[in-house]
Amino acid sequence: MPRAAVDDTPRMNLRLRPEQKATLVRAAALRHTDLTDFVLQPALREARAVIEESERIPLSARDSQTVLDLLEHPPAPNARLRAAIAALPRPARKRK
Repeated sequence: MPRAAVDDTPRMNLRLRPEQKATLVRAAALRHTDLTDFVLQPALREARAVIEESERIPLSARDSQTVLDLLEHPPAPNARLRAAIAALPRPARKRK
């Protein structure tokens, strides 16, 4: 389970060896951008890809059809499901 990131500051610090920073600064200059944008843009692309990958479940065509069929024609509830529903707390009724 992912850990929740709790950080209320817009800043982020990195520890780099001098040669690593020099490489990044040189590459950023060659791209005519600043170091922050040079480092941030690829990191954001990777972060978005990781998030999308973790939020999607790839299905085969057969599995996709099975899911659609189950959504259109759900099975009847079995005894365990009926027991689980009965064990749920009842919602409070609104007073008028």
